[in-house]
Amino acid sequence: MDNEVKKHFQNLVDEGKPVGEVVAVDNFLVELSGLQPVNPHSVVFFEDGSRGFVQNISEDRVTVLHMGSITLKSGMLAVVQSDSLMTKVGKDFVGRVVSVTGEPLDGKGAIASDASWPVFNSAPPIYQRELLTTQLETGVTLIDALFPIVRGQRLALLGDSKSGKSTLATQIAINQRDTDQIAVYVLIAKRKSDVDDLITRLIANKAMEKTIVVVSTIFESLVMSYLAPYVGCAMAEYLWQELGIDTVILYDDLTTHAHAYREVSLMSGASPGRDSYPGDMFHAHSSLLERAGRLNRNKKHLTSVPIVMADGGDITSYLPTNIMSITDGQWILDMEVFHQGLRPAINTGLSVTRVGTVGHNDRQKDQNKKTVATLTAFNEAEEFARFGSEMGAEAKAALVVGQRIRQLFTQVPGETYNLATQQLLLDVVLNSNPSQDLDIDQLKTAAKELGANIKTDEDFEKAKAQLAGRFQQAPAQATAGVAAPAQPAPAPAQTAPAGGGS
Repeated sequence: MDNEVKKHFQNLVDEGKPVGEVVAVDNFLVELSGLQPVNPHSVVFFEDGSRGFVQNISEDRVTVLHMGSITLKSGMLAVVQSDSLMTKVGKDFVGRVVSVTGEPLDGKGAIASDASWPVFNSAPPIYQRELLTTQLETGVTLIDALFPIVRGQRLALLGDSKSGKSTLATQIAINQRDTDQIAVYVLIAKRKSDVDDLITRLIANKAMEKTIVVVSTIFESLVMSYLAPYVGCAMAEYLWQELGIDTVILYDDLTTHAHAYREVSLMSGASPGRDSYPGDMFHAHSSLLERAGRLNRNKKHLTSVPIVMADGGDITSYLPTNIMSITDGQWILDMEVFHQGLRPAINTGLSVTRVGTVGHNDRQKDQNKKTVATLTAFNEAEEFARFGSEMGAEAKAALVVGQRIRQLFTQVPGETYNLATQQLLLDVVLNSNPSQDLDIDQLKTAAKELGANIKTDEDFEKAKAQLAGRFQQAPAQATAGVAAPAQPAPAPAQTAPAGGGS
């Protein structure tokens, strides 16, 4: 023990802090006796200078999760340093890649922190919250048009392995380069290649300067994987609550986090429950996700997007149902849709937003209804086409317009559109003449140029007229209803009142 560490340790003892002795060590799990009284999540300082935090408290022992890299030995002493685990936070973390301990990983030098923030902070109470009203732009037309998310909402992203979950989350983060929001992207127990891919995409699309990336890798302790989402949330909370910046946090992914927490709990002797997860698994995730919302004191938002693995597409298993019961809706990625070539591979029958449509204006609501009706007619026409049935004019038109919508909805990573551009695109496609050719790629390019300059409704109408003159070969009245069925299907976006914490 060097002099500085020894001096700090002695100062804590002299202050009357509880002192304990290490009686058992199992990798990162450390059991101490004599440390009470102590609170859960209190920080413990060991005599070798390393730290840990209290996980479980029993009558005669305290279980501590060690955050150091060198294994401790029985007989070592420890003292309580503080009553809660804190992390460094600040505006200078924006644009940086950091570890769970807040250390820079991007080689750009040290980061000056503004303050410390509780890692396991409590969610704001109901009376401090406000109703949600403002749509969050993901830049993904399919989502923004059919299953929107509003700022302050919690919306889960579920899907099987390799269905495009991380790609979609990256697109959402990239699109914030064009908004007033900051994105916090939390990587939980990832491979180095996954970390490199994310950072490369963010830099290539000039979005890194609006993003904080918090990294834990598979080579680190399970303790780091367990702490990663809470540390990322603390950094986002500081921007949201103290600096008044709208922030969106993406957890990639909470399934891996649950696996890490399960291992930690089982090793520490917790009673296993369903699928061997500890009984407080739901609380571990609900206490994290409920920290999102909108504050009434500064009108700012923290939006939460947790990614969850649905093995084999089974969204009824333990973790997916847990997260779905906490969040205000879900985007479900489907491998069958993925194999059909649609990107993102959103299942429009199972995905739902319970709050998001409150952010839609009248034009968007009208387009939502028409798009769902058109896609319903398209799916019915596809079924007939598979059996080689003779199709009428309406069914043939539905096939053409439906294919155009699917092509419009297909976006590669980095391809994003603002809300005005999306509405221009949908207006042209929904009112296009099925008997005339329509180049969707050219339409996207033209709409993006016009959409960038739209500020008012008058600007929108002018841009709409320009696109109609160039791409619509027949009056809208003659074609708008061709693709829609006689009885339009109800929109899948279920709307519920936006609660204070939603």
